[in-house]
Amino acid sequence: MTDIPSSGRPADGEGWQGWDEYAPFYDWENARTMGRQDVRFWQDLARREGGPVLELGSGTGRLTIPVSRTGVRVVGIDRSRGMLAYARRRARRLPVAVRPSFVLGDIRALPFAARTFQALMAPYGMLQSLITDADLDATLEGARRVLVPGGVLGVDLVPDLPAWDEYDRRVRFRGTTGAGARVTLIESVRQDRRRGLTIFDQEYVEHRERQTSTHRFSLTFRTLPLAEMLARIETAGFEVTALLGDYRGKAWDIRADVWLILASKRR
Repeated sequence: MTDIPSSGRPADGEGWQGWDEYAPFYDWENARTMGRQDVRFWQDLARREGGPVLELGSGTGRLTIPVSRTGVRVVGIDRSRGMLAYARRRARRLPVAVRPSFVLGDIRALPFAARTFQALMAPYGMLQSLITDADLDATLEGARRVLVPGGVLGVDLVPDLPAWDEYDRRVRFRGTTGAGARVTLIESVRQDRRRGLTIFDQEYVEHRERQTSTHRFSLTFRTLPLAEMLARIETAGFEVTALLGDYRGKAWDIRADVWLILASKRR
Protein backbone atom coordinates (compact mmCIF):
# COMPACT_ATOMS: atom_id res chain seq x y z
CA MET A 1 0.00 0.00 0.00
CA THR A 2 1.29 3.46 -0.95
CA ASP A 3 0.36 6.25 1.43
CA ILE A 4 0.54 9.71 -0.16
CA PRO A 5 0.62 12.33 2.60
CA SER A 6 -1.48 15.42 2.94
CA SER A 7 -0.34 18.66 1.30
CA GLY A 8 -1.15 20.55 4.50
CA ARG A 9 -4.22 22.10 6.09
CA PRO A 10 -5.43 25.04 4.00
CA ALA A 11 -7.25 26.48 7.00
CA ASP A 12 -3.77 27.57 8.00
CA GLY A 13 -2.65 28.35 4.45
CA GLU A 14 -4.39 29.45 1.26
CA GLY A 15 -7.46 28.33 -0.65
CA TRP A 16 -5.54 27.17 -3.70
CA GLN A 17 -3.83 24.39 -1.78
CA GLY A 18 -4.92 20.82 -2.39
CA TRP A 19 -6.04 21.24 -5.99
CA ASP A 20 -3.03 19.53 -7.59
CA GLU A 21 -3.75 16.45 -5.49
CA TYR A 22 -7.45 16.71 -6.35
CA ALA A 23 -6.85 16.73 -10.11
CA PRO A 24 -6.95 12.93 -10.74
CA PHE A 25 -10.27 12.65 -8.88
CA TYR A 26 -12.04 15.92 -9.72
CA ASP A 27 -14.02 14.71 -12.72
CA TRP A 28 -14.91 11.43 -11.03
CA GLU A 29 -16.37 13.18 -7.99
CA ASN A 30 -17.89 16.05 -9.94
CA ALA A 31 -19.88 13.64 -12.12
CA ARG A 32 -21.55 12.45 -8.89
CA THR A 33 -22.31 15.93 -7.56
CA MET A 34 -22.47 18.76 -10.11
CA GLY A 35 -22.43 16.91 -13.41
CA ARG A 36 -23.46 19.11 -16.35
CA GLN A 37 -26.12 21.17 -14.57
CA ASP A 38 -24.42 24.50 -15.26
CA VAL A 39 -22.96 23.88 -18.72
CA ARG A 40 -25.80 25.37 -20.77
CA PHE A 41 -25.92 28.48 -18.56
CA TRP A 42 -22.30 29.33 -19.34
CA GLN A 43 -22.65 28.38 -23.02
CA ASP A 44 -25.61 30.74 -23.34
CA LEU A 45 -23.64 33.53 -21.63
CA ALA A 46 -20.76 33.05 -24.08
CA ARG A 47 -23.08 33.08 -27.11
CA ARG A 48 -24.90 36.17 -25.86
CA GLU A 49 -21.81 38.21 -24.98
CA GLY A 50 -19.38 36.93 -27.60
CA GLY A 51 -15.70 36.50 -27.00
CA PRO A 52 -13.11 36.33 -25.93
CA VAL A 53 -14.24 34.76 -22.64
CA LEU A 54 -11.98 34.17 -19.62
CA GLU A 55 -12.72 31.40 -17.13
CA LEU A 56 -11.21 31.75 -13.66
CA GLY A 57 -10.10 28.47 -12.11
CA SER A 58 -10.75 26.46 -15.26
CA GLY A 59 -9.50 23.23 -13.67
CA THR A 60 -9.82 20.14 -15.84
CA GLY A 61 -11.76 22.02 -18.52
CA ARG A 62 -15.16 20.73 -17.38
CA LEU A 63 -16.75 24.01 -18.54
CA THR A 64 -14.00 25.44 -20.75
CA ILE A 65 -14.33 22.68 -23.33
CA PRO A 66 -18.13 22.80 -23.85
CA VAL A 67 -18.15 26.61 -23.80
CA SER A 68 -15.46 26.67 -26.49
CA ARG A 69 -17.70 24.45 -28.65
CA THR A 70 -20.04 27.44 -29.05
CA GLY A 71 -17.43 28.92 -31.40
CA VAL A 72 -16.52 31.72 -28.98
CA ARG A 73 -12.84 32.07 -28.13
CA VAL A 74 -12.24 30.90 -24.55
CA VAL A 75 -9.19 31.19 -22.30
CA GLY A 76 -8.94 29.27 -19.02
CA ILE A 77 -6.57 30.18 -16.19
CA ASP A 78 -5.65 27.99 -13.24
CA ARG A 79 -2.66 27.78 -10.91
CA SER A 80 -2.81 23.97 -10.64
CA ARG A 81 -0.47 22.26 -13.10
CA GLY A 82 -2.23 18.98 -12.40
CA MET A 83 -5.65 20.35 -13.32
CA LEU A 84 -4.32 22.02 -16.46
CA ALA A 85 -2.67 18.80 -17.63
CA TYR A 86 -6.10 17.16 -17.76
CA ALA A 87 -7.64 20.20 -19.47
CA ARG A 88 -4.99 20.33 -22.19
CA ARG A 89 -5.41 16.65 -22.97
CA ARG A 90 -9.14 17.21 -23.37
CA ALA A 91 -8.58 20.24 -25.59
CA ARG A 92 -6.38 18.29 -28.01
CA ARG A 93 -9.45 16.27 -29.03
CA LEU A 94 -11.15 19.40 -30.39
CA PRO A 95 -10.72 20.93 -33.84
CA VAL A 96 -8.08 23.67 -33.75
CA ALA A 97 -10.67 26.29 -34.71
CA VAL A 98 -12.57 25.88 -31.42
CA ARG A 99 -9.74 24.78 -29.15
CA PRO A 100 -9.49 26.88 -25.96
CA SER A 101 -6.25 28.22 -24.54
CA PHE A 102 -5.07 27.40 -21.03
CA VAL A 103 -2.78 29.60 -18.96
CA LEU A 104 -0.94 28.67 -15.76
CA GLY A 105 -1.44 31.63 -13.45
CA ASP A 106 -2.89 33.16 -10.31
CA ILE A 107 -6.40 34.61 -10.54
CA ARG A 108 -5.38 37.24 -7.98
CA ALA A 109 -2.86 38.69 -10.48
CA LEU A 110 -4.29 38.07 -13.95
CA PRO A 111 -1.50 38.03 -16.58
CA PHE A 112 -3.54 39.68 -19.34
CA ALA A 113 -3.65 43.15 -20.84
CA ALA A 114 -6.39 45.58 -19.91
CA ARG A 115 -9.66 45.36 -21.86
CA THR A 116 -8.89 41.95 -23.33
CA PHE A 117 -12.11 40.01 -22.59
CA GLN A 118 -15.78 40.52 -23.31
CA ALA A 119 -16.95 38.18 -20.55
CA LEU A 120 -15.45 36.54 -17.49
CA MET A 121 -16.70 33.36 -15.78
CA ALA A 122 -16.15 32.59 -12.09
CA PRO A 123 -18.12 29.32 -11.90
CA TYR A 124 -19.14 26.86 -9.18
CA GLY A 125 -17.81 28.55 -6.05
CA MET A 126 -14.54 29.68 -7.63
CA LEU A 127 -14.50 32.97 -5.72
CA GLN A 128 -15.17 31.05 -2.49
CA SER A 129 -11.69 29.54 -2.76
CA LEU A 130 -10.35 33.03 -1.99
CA ILE A 131 -10.18 32.97 1.78
CA THR A 132 -9.20 36.57 2.59
CA ASP A 133 -10.73 39.94 1.76
CA ALA A 134 -7.48 41.00 0.10
CA ASP A 135 -7.49 37.98 -2.24
CA LEU A 136 -11.13 38.50 -3.23
CA ASP A 137 -10.67 42.23 -3.82
CA ALA A 138 -7.51 41.67 -5.89
CA THR A 139 -9.34 39.12 -8.06
CA LEU A 140 -12.34 41.38 -8.62
CA GLU A 141 -10.07 44.32 -9.44
CA GLY A 142 -8.21 42.15 -11.95
CA ALA A 143 -11.50 41.06 -13.49
CA ARG A 144 -12.53 44.68 -13.92
CA ARG A 145 -9.18 45.55 -15.51
CA VAL A 146 -9.17 42.78 -18.13
CA LEU A 147 -12.82 43.24 -19.17
CA VAL A 148 -13.83 45.71 -21.84
CA PRO A 149 -16.18 48.52 -20.74
CA GLY A 150 -19.62 46.97 -20.43
CA GLY A 151 -18.10 43.48 -20.28
CA VAL A 152 -19.91 40.90 -18.17
CA LEU A 153 -18.74 39.14 -15.01
CA GLY A 154 -20.60 35.94 -14.09
CA VAL A 155 -20.24 34.53 -10.57
CA ASP A 156 -21.65 31.22 -9.29
CA LEU A 157 -21.72 30.82 -5.50
CA VAL A 158 -22.44 27.67 -3.48
CA PRO A 159 -24.68 29.02 -0.70
CA ASP A 160 -25.01 25.97 1.52
CA LEU A 161 -21.36 25.46 2.51
CA PRO A 162 -21.73 27.09 5.96
CA ALA A 163 -24.75 24.85 6.65
CA TRP A 164 -22.82 21.59 6.15
CA ASP A 165 -22.78 19.48 9.28
CA GLU A 166 -19.35 18.68 10.63
CA TYR A 167 -18.48 15.01 10.45
CA ASP A 168 -15.44 12.78 10.57
CA ARG A 169 -14.34 10.18 8.02
CA ARG A 170 -17.65 9.55 6.28
CA VAL A 171 -17.66 7.43 3.13
CA ARG A 172 -19.15 9.77 0.52
CA PHE A 173 -18.72 7.87 -2.74
CA ARG A 174 -17.54 4.56 -4.10
CA GLY A 175 -17.13 3.74 -7.76
CA THR A 176 -14.92 2.93 -10.70
CA THR A 177 -12.98 5.41 -12.80
CA GLY A 178 -12.82 5.38 -16.58
CA ALA A 179 -9.37 3.83 -16.28
CA GLY A 180 -10.78 0.91 -14.30
CA ALA A 181 -9.53 1.86 -10.84
CA ARG A 182 -11.85 1.40 -7.87
CA VAL A 183 -12.07 4.55 -5.76
CA THR A 184 -13.53 5.33 -2.34
CA LEU A 185 -13.84 8.90 -1.07
CA ILE A 186 -13.67 9.22 2.73
CA GLU A 187 -14.45 12.78 3.76
CA SER A 188 -14.37 14.90 6.90
CA VAL A 189 -15.87 18.38 7.21
CA ARG A 190 -14.78 21.13 9.60
CA GLN A 191 -16.30 24.59 10.06
CA ASP A 192 -14.32 27.64 11.16
CA ARG A 193 -17.34 29.86 11.69
CA ARG A 194 -15.34 32.83 12.98
CA ARG A 195 -13.55 33.08 9.64
CA GLY A 196 -16.43 31.83 7.51
CA LEU A 197 -14.42 28.81 6.33
CA THR A 198 -15.60 25.33 5.41
CA ILE A 199 -12.77 22.78 5.21
CA PHE A 200 -13.11 19.43 3.45
CA ASP A 201 -10.49 16.88 4.45
CA GLN A 202 -10.41 14.38 1.59
CA GLU A 203 -9.04 10.86 1.56
CA TYR A 204 -9.19 8.99 -1.74
CA VAL A 205 -8.41 5.30 -1.54
CA GLU A 206 -7.56 4.00 -5.00
CA HIS A 207 -7.33 0.28 -5.89
CA ARG A 208 -5.55 -0.75 -9.10
CA GLU A 209 -5.08 -4.47 -9.57
CA ARG A 210 -2.95 -5.49 -6.54
CA GLN A 211 -1.91 -1.98 -5.52
CA THR A 212 -3.75 0.36 -3.16
CA SER A 213 -2.81 4.01 -2.77
CA THR A 214 -4.22 6.61 -0.41
CA HIS A 215 -4.29 10.31 -1.34
CA ARG A 216 -4.97 12.85 1.42
CA PHE A 217 -5.47 16.59 1.02
CA SER A 218 -7.77 19.39 2.17
CA LEU A 219 -9.83 22.00 0.33
CA THR A 220 -10.96 25.24 1.97
CA PHE A 221 -13.79 27.58 0.97
CA ARG A 222 -14.92 30.90 2.40
CA THR A 223 -18.53 32.04 2.21
CA LEU A 224 -19.52 35.68 2.62
CA PRO A 225 -23.08 36.88 3.18
CA LEU A 226 -24.65 37.61 -0.20
CA ALA A 227 -25.06 41.31 0.55
CA GLU A 228 -21.34 41.62 1.30
CA MET A 229 -20.36 39.79 -1.88
CA LEU A 230 -22.61 42.06 -3.95
CA ALA A 231 -21.13 45.14 -2.26
CA ARG A 232 -17.57 44.00 -3.01
CA ILE A 233 -18.42 43.36 -6.66
CA GLU A 234 -19.93 46.82 -6.98
CA THR A 235 -17.02 48.47 -5.13
CA ALA A 236 -14.64 46.83 -7.63
CA GLY A 237 -16.30 48.77 -10.46
CA PHE A 238 -19.26 46.65 -11.55
CA GLU A 239 -23.00 47.14 -11.69
CA VAL A 240 -24.99 44.06 -10.69
CA THR A 241 -27.55 43.41 -13.41
CA ALA A 242 -29.08 40.07 -12.38
CA LEU A 243 -29.31 37.80 -9.36
CA LEU A 244 -30.54 34.30 -10.20
CA GLY A 245 -31.46 31.25 -8.16
CA ASP A 246 -30.84 28.48 -10.69
CA TYR A 247 -29.17 27.75 -14.03
CA ARG A 248 -32.43 28.19 -15.96
CA GLY A 249 -32.81 31.84 -15.00
CA LYS A 250 -35.18 31.56 -12.03
CA ALA A 251 -35.25 34.64 -9.84
CA TRP A 252 -33.17 34.44 -6.66
CA ASP A 253 -34.64 33.76 -3.25
CA ILE A 254 -33.05 32.81 0.06
CA ARG A 255 -33.85 29.10 -0.48
CA ALA A 256 -32.15 28.94 -3.89
CA ASP A 257 -29.73 26.08 -4.45
CA VAL A 258 -27.26 28.34 -6.24
CA TRP A 259 -26.62 32.06 -6.23
CA LEU A 260 -25.74 33.39 -9.69
CA ILE A 261 -24.60 36.98 -10.04
CA LEU A 262 -24.26 38.80 -13.37
CA ALA A 263 -22.58 42.20 -13.34
CA SER A 264 -21.33 44.56 -16.03
CA LYS A 265 -18.17 46.64 -15.89
CA ARG A 266 -18.99 50.30 -15.54
CA ARG A 267 -18.06 52.31 -18.59
